Amino acid sequence: MVRAAVAGVAGRMGARIAQLVRETSEIELVAGFERPDHPLVGKEVGEAIGSAPLGITVAAGIGEVLEHCDVVIDFTSAAVSLQHLEAASQAGKPMVIGSTGFAAEQLERVRALTRDRIACVLAPNMSVGVNVLFKVVADVARLLGHDYDVEIVEAHHRFKKDAPSGTALKLGQVVAEALGRNLDMVGVYARHGLTGERESQQIGFQTVRAGDIVGEHTVLFANLGERIEVTHRAHSRDGFARGAIRAAMWVVQQSPGLYDMQHVLGIK
Repeated sequence: MVRAAVAGVAGRMGARIAQLVRETSEIELVAGFERPDHPLVGKEVGEAIGSAPLGITVAAGIGEVLEHCDVVIDFTSAAVSLQHLEAASQAGKPMVIGSTGFAAEQLERVRALTRDRIACVLAPNMSVGVNVLFKVVADVARLLGHDYDVEIVEAHHRFKKDAPSGTALKLGQVVAEALGRNLDMVGVYARHGLTGERESQQIGFQTVRAGDIVGEHTVLFANLGERIEVTHRAHSRDGFARGAIRAAMWVVQQSPGLYDMQHVLGIK
């Protein structure tokens, strides 16, 4: 039985992950933690996730839970996840990280902390469907080649802090690699005013933030005369949570290194 600790257990994603861990027979919820000043620290985890009492209290930080768990699941934020990874790396405990918005230097630190130390699954989107989308989009881009313009449109709830989403950026990277382009050179993240004609190598990103949209991503390939649109829509957070749980059960059996959901699903 895999023993899991959930970071940010009182948050939207943390609470749902904890709930679904309890419904999965191969994994056990043994701990949940929050930042030390969170009002639910010391209270029942059941209160934090909307369930009956579980006999587990919300811990004040990752340091209080590492000795009790086999893996940490973290959907907090890039900066906080990196702090947690520092502690997990020292303790030799694998992690699953679904936070987005990592800067280049933060990703370098992630690689350093996992190399020869612990196994870690880091993915901007843990949904099985989205990870299949990554593969499909790469295949479509290779087949269509350079004659089709590529635009990526993503929509999320009003509370999301980073833009474009990590999933949208990953889609852009997948397309750029398939077409032999450098996303840093061809990515366009805003258009306003007299921008001139679209350059053929561009990969455009459009961002929507509104209401309670869980997550929608569309990759549009357009030529003069036709277009292909590939879309994934999340109807709830359950797809992300179930993917994270699948990753947690997988990562505890891996050698040290940095992995993503493509590795977990065996399609990379």
